[in-house]
Amino acid sequence: MHPRLTAVFEEVLRRNPGETEFHQAVREVVDSLGPVIDAHPEYADAAVLERLCEPERQIIFRVPWMDDHGQIQVNRGFRVEYSSVLGPYKGGLRFHPSVYLGIVKFLGFEQVFKNALTGMPLGGGKGGSDFDPRGRSDAEVMRFCQSFMTELARHIGEYTDVPAGDIGVGGREIGYLFGQYKRITNRYESGALTGKGVEWGGSLVRTEATGYGTVLFAQEMLRTQGRSMEGMRVVVSGAGNVALHAVEKAQQLGAHVVACSDSRGAVVDEDGLDLDLLKQVRLAERLPVSAYAERRPNARYSADARVWDVPAEVALPCATQNELTIADAKTLIAGGVLAVAEGANMPTTPDAVELFQAERVLFAPGKAANAGGVATSALEMQQNASRDAWTFEYTEQRLADIMRGIHDRCAATAEEYGSAGDYVVGANIAGFTRVADAMLALGVI
Repeated sequence: MHPRLTAVFEEVLRRNPGETEFHQAVREVVDSLGPVIDAHPEYADAAVLERLCEPERQIIFRVPWMDDHGQIQVNRGFRVEYSSVLGPYKGGLRFHPSVYLGIVKFLGFEQVFKNALTGMPLGGGKGGSDFDPRGRSDAEVMRFCQSFMTELARHIGEYTDVPAGDIGVGGREIGYLFGQYKRITNRYESGALTGKGVEWGGSLVRTEATGYGTVLFAQEMLRTQGRSMEGMRVVVSGAGNVALHAVEKAQQLGAHVVACSDSRGAVVDEDGLDLDLLKQVRLAERLPVSAYAERRPNARYSADARVWDVPAEVALPCATQNELTIADAKTLIAGGVLAVAEGANMPTTPDAVELFQAERVLFAPGKAANAGGVATSALEMQQNASRDAWTFEYTEQRLADIMRGIHDRCAATAEEYGSAGDYVVGANIAGFTRVADAMLALGVI
C-alpha cells in the first residue's frame, strides 16, 4: 500500500470496528490508488480519500410490523447516504437476515464508484433491513414495506436519494414501498424509486439490466482476445433476478450455460439450462433450484454443492459477497476458465482475485461488470423526468452502449496507470478520479 494511504486505511479500521466487508471494500480501492496519488498529490492534500471513507449520512431506524398471526415483529432498517457529489444518492435496498451496518456501508462505498463509472449524474448510497421476505405472505411483506417506508420517506426523493431493489427486494417490494411513499408525500413522484413496474413508471430492461450488463461486459473482455461468448461453456452462481438474466443474455449470445445455484445447492444440466423452466420454478413458484432438477430429466442437483466445481470457460458469480473463494478459483482455473465477471457485489475474495489475475484470467470487478442495473435505473429516472416511455430495443441499446463505455474506460485507465489488462485497477481509478475531481470542485463539504 502507498505510504500516504496506509494511515487512511488504518483510520478506517479504527473508526469502523468489526465491519469486515466495509474494510475489504475500502482496502481493494486503496490498494489501487498509489499511482494516482503520485500523479495527483492534490487528492491527498485535500484529504479526498479520508472524506470518501466516511459516509455523508448514516440512518438506522426501527421497523415494527405485525405478522399474519397478530404477533408484533421488530426489524432494523438502514440507509447509508454515502456520497452526493455527482448527483442524488442512488443505490438499492437489501432485505436479508445478514444485513447490518457494515454490509450497507460496504455496498454504499462500492456504489459510489460503480455509479461514477456509468458516466451518469449519480451519487452513491445503499440501504436495507435484516427482514427476511422468504416464507412470508404477500400481506406480511406489504405491512413490513409500509412500516419501513414510513421512516425512510423523510430521507429520500428524486433530487435527494433514489433507492432501488437488491437481494430480497424485487418488483413486489418496490410496489409496496412506492405505494406507501406516494401515500405519505401525496405526490406521484415516480423518480423517487426505481425498479418500478412498467405499468406505473418503470423502465423496460430494468429487470434484466444487471444480469444482461454483466454478460455484455464479459463479452467485451473476451473481444480483447479475439473471442466471444458464442460457444462458451458458462456457469452462474445464484438463481435470482441477476443470475436468471445473466443466463438469458449468455444464451442469446450463443453460450452454453450448464449450471446455476441457490443457497441450498447447485443444479447441473449438461443439455443447457432450460430458462423457461428455471424462471417458472424461481420467479413464478418461488421454489429452490432442486425443483428444476426434479422436472428436467437429465439435470442433476446436489445439496451444498459448489457451482464452481463444474468446468467452464466463463464464470459469472451473481449471488452474494465473498462466495467465490481461492479454492474455487483454483478449481475454475484447473477447469479451463478464461473469464470471470462479477454480477454480484464483491462476490470474489481478494486472494481469489489475485490468483485469477496471476493466471491471466480476465477478471471484471462488480463495480464495473454489474453497473448495468444502476445505469438502467438512471434511464428510468430520465423517462420519469420527461414523462416518457422508451421501447425495449432502444433501452437495451442504451444499456449496451453504457456497458461498452464502462469497459473501455476501465481498460484505458488501467493502461494509463501502468496496469494494462487489470480491470480492478482500471475500475477503481476511473471511478475514484471522477468522484475526486468533483469533490475538489465543490470544496470542503
